Amino acid sequence: MTNEPTAARKAFGDLAPALADYSDKVLFGDVWERPGLSPRDRSLITVASLVALYCTNELPFHIGRALDNGVTRDEMIELITHLAFYSGWPTAMTALTIARQVFDSRAA
Repeated sequence: MTNEPTAARKAFGDLAPALADYSDKVLFGDVWERPGLSPRDRSLITVASLVALYCTNELPFHIGRALDNGVTRDEMIELITHLAFYSGWPTAMTALTIARQVFDSRAA
């Protein structure tokens, strides 16, 4: 592990250091590194779950991570469009707004 603070440590490590440690070691260490699914597949599942559950705080990070893991912009839009009919129109509209912000921030 590098000395560079992780996303969890930057976001809430000062407030909840144990939770940041669990996020780093268990969630993004053990769980995300399991061999049963590729990081790309895990990203698709995670973003779909976050959209469906209306977890807007976590979406920007995970949409960016999905792009880093090989999910294309077109696939991300297709995921969100598909979920409009399963998780609801408002969840999809909100996710589209967040996806646009992530896409725009990467284009700059």
